[in-house]
Amino acid sequence: LDIKCRAAGLKPSAVVIVATIRALKMHGGVAKADLSKPNCEALEKGFENLKTHIENIAKFGLPSVVAVNKFITDSDEEIKLLEDLCAKFGTKAVLTEGWGKGGEGAAELAKTVVELADSGKANFKHLYELELPLADKITKIATEIYRAERVEFDSAALKKLKSFEENGYGNLPVCIAKTQNSISHDPKLIGAPKGFTFPVRDVQLYAGAGFVVALAGDIMTMPGLPKAP
Repeated sequence: LDIKCRAAGLKPSAVVIVATIRALKMHGGVAKADLSKPNCEALEKGFENLKTHIENIAKFGLPSVVAVNKFITDSDEEIKLLEDLCAKFGTKAVLTEGWGKGGEGAAELAKTVVELADSGKANFKHLYELELPLADKITKIATEIYRAERVEFDSAALKKLKSFEENGYGNLPVCIAKTQNSISHDPKLIGAPKGFTFPVRDVQLYAGAGFVVALAGDIMTMPGLPKAP
């Protein structure tokens, strides 16, 4: 939304947030081996993660719909609970069964997305202005989107950011490389963590691509390999 939409001049009308009941139960503290067992209490607790994503999308002035990828282990009670929780926070949860039923299983989602896109509810805005210093852009993302309390920059990273600005790259948007397993930088912080310190250990300039990358926590920018590649 802050990088691609700026570069391409796109103004989105709606956002689809993809979720699974299994993943939300994991964010509610359920072990991977037990995710197939019905657990509405854990689902409600883990919903805090999805709620953060819904709130984050709203910060960009965009309406959202939650596409719930159905697993055969999802119980009717869990599905109903998730639908009710999403409705409570102003979005619709739509069950999608594209994997099992093909296009027919995703038809309701498609219809909902069209209705949302045509509703005129979108008032798209970027999270930050390009004129902000690079460190301030990173801080804004970390505090407003990831919910960090503060950002801790490695001294070498700050020097590099200053150098980028001195060389005319200060108005670029920023891309943050971090774990996908948590809203935070730490894959072990499940749910909706708050009040943590967000560490920026290095920054890289991608002048051709048109953005600055901040590396947060223990993250590699090269694709990962399995244990037995």
